[in-house]
Amino acid sequence: MFSTEDIYEVVIFSIGDTKAGTKMGKLQLRDTVDDSLLNCILWEETLNRFDSKIFRTGNLVRIVSATFNEKYNNCLVSALELVKEAKLGLEAPEIDEYWNKLQSYINKIQDEELKAFVSGLFSAHQQEFKIMPAAKLMHHNYVGGLLVHTVECCQFAELNMDKFTYKPNQDEIYAACLLHDFGKIFEYTIDTETGLIDYAPNFREEWISHSQYGFSICMNAGFKMVAKMIAAHHGRSDWGAIIDLDQKDLEPELYLIHFIDNLSAKFGKINTHLLAK
Repeated sequence: MFSTEDIYEVVIFSIGDTKAGTKMGKLQLRDTVDDSLLNCILWEETLNRFDSKIFRTGNLVRIVSATFNEKYNNCLVSALELVKEAKLGLEAPEIDEYWNKLQSYINKIQDEELKAFVSGLFSAHQQEFKIMPAAKLMHHNYVGGLLVHTVECCQFAELNMDKFTYKPNQDEIYAACLLHDFGKIFEYTIDTETGLIDYAPNFREEWISHSQYGFSICMNAGFKMVAKMIAAHHGRSDWGAIIDLDQKDLEPELYLIHFIDNLSAKFGKINTHLLAK
C-alpha cells in the first residue's frame, strides 16, 4: 500500500511500450521510513505531464494521487510532487580530482607497452569515461560513478598488493583495475540533465557484455593476464563472469580483482544512497 503523506526516494525509472503501442513508465520507490519498496505504473498521459527530471534516482517525492492494484501489487500513479531534488553526481571539480587520481594510477604502471595501451584508451575516451555511471541501478549509478568506482578499485589494490607472500605483477593488477569496467562507456547512456541511466541500444548487438569488451581488447593487444582478470571479475558465470572462480587451479590475481571490484560495488551502493541526500 501507499500513503499520500509519506516521502519516497526514487530507486529506478524506465519507460517501455504497452501492447497497445503507448508508452508506460515503471517507477520503483523506497519508503524513507521503513525502506519498503513500492512498484508504480504511470500511463502515457500521466508521463506527458511531468518533467523527466522528477524521476531521477535519489529524488525525494510524495504521491499526490494514485490507486493501489492488489492483483498486480503495484501503484497506478496519476500525480507526484517533487520534495527534494537529488544530486546528479560529481561536480566538475570532483570529476577533475578523480581523473587526476586515475592518471596517477596509470603512471604507476612501469611496463611502457602496457602503460601506453591503458593511457591511450583513456585519452581517446576521456569525455565519456568522466561522466558515465558504473551501473544502471546496483552501484555508483550517477554522473561520474564509473570514474569513482575505477579509482576505488585501484586504491583497494594499492592497499592490499603488498600484504601477501605471493607477489602479483603490480602493473597487471593496476591495468585490470583500470580497465575491468571500461566497456561500460559503451554499454550505458546517461542524461546529464536528468541523471537518467539506460542501456545503449546497440551495444549488445556487438558485444555480450562490458566484461567481454574488456577481455577482447586486452587479448587482442597481447595482455593475456589482464584479460583473464577482467574475464573473472564478476566471480560467477551466472553473474556475468567469463571465467567462473569455482574452477580449479586459477591464478590468485583473478580472485583479487573480483574481491576488489565487489568491495567497491558494495560500498558504492551505500554511497549512492548517501550521495542522493
